[in-house]
Amino acid sequence: MTEHTVTGQELWQWRQAAYQQALAASVPVGEIDWLLREVAGLDRLALRLESFKTKAAIELTLPFAQLTELWQQRLSTRMPVQYLVGVAPWRQFTLRVTPAVLIPRPETEQIVDLAVAAAQVSLGASGDWADLGTGSGAIALGLADALPHATIHAVDCSRAALSIAQQNAAQLGLTDRIYFYQGSWFEPLHRLRGNLCGMVSNPPYIPSALVPGLQPEVAHEPWLALDGGADGLSCIRHLVTIAPDYLKSGGIWLIEMMAGQAGAVVDLLHQQGSYQHIQVHADLAGIDRFVLAHRQSKRCTNC
Repeated sequence: MTEHTVTGQELWQWRQAAYQQALAASVPVGEIDWLLREVAGLDRLALRLESFKTKAAIELTLPFAQLTELWQQRLSTRMPVQYLVGVAPWRQFTLRVTPAVLIPRPETEQIVDLAVAAAQVSLGASGDWADLGTGSGAIALGLADALPHATIHAVDCSRAALSIAQQNAAQLGLTDRIYFYQGSWFEPLHRLRGNLCGMVSNPPYIPSALVPGLQPEVAHEPWLALDGGADGLSCIRHLVTIAPDYLKSGGIWLIEMMAGQAGAVVDLLHQQGSYQHIQVHADLAGIDRFVLAHRQSKRCTNC
């Protein structure tokens, strides 16, 4: 056997020990099987039935000793396992991630479905769309895949994040459908003023005082992508204010938010006065997670 090969029995024993270590460290045990799917190519059924246990040889993507070191690092530093492996699953994709970008969460996957459903009702699934604060590019990639006739404009203030997003777009063959811009929110999209069919964003929305008390794993993620200001609404407030200048009539405004923020976000949209058909949508756990609105018809100032 090579150093990248292990017997099924050895891997089963490693898994049993890792389970006990995870429980003792309050780390989700599901991460172990996700890790084994990534580095050993095992599927969910083989893991559930433990059928891999009898295999004479299992090929790993890294030396067995390195797998053990990686897992120990997960336990000791609380570094998210996705950063340690360098990839994260999201929708049907496997995305490259580093500490320069937030790890895309499963609950965010739904934002793409909401955007597509709203587009089909109002504007059709084409035209120009913006993903503001793109990070790993997850939302932009999801939109490009689900809206094959649309052009996606992905913006982030972090050059390192944009590099990751561009790598993910290239890996998925979507570079001809997504344009990337470094800058703050709408600033790089001046030429698209009044022409966006939709704006989608998962902005920073955690109140500043709460960020230091988040799970230790979150401390490894970029602070800039988490901190939403004193009340958690600083970035959302900016998007509410500026988006009407960029959205065409009927254009879609869609963001993710923190639990408990729905009422405040809806109030901001009403107060701004340029939005209609404001809706709050829950995630799969039943938590109010998304707010969707449409740009009202623009009035002619020269009439």
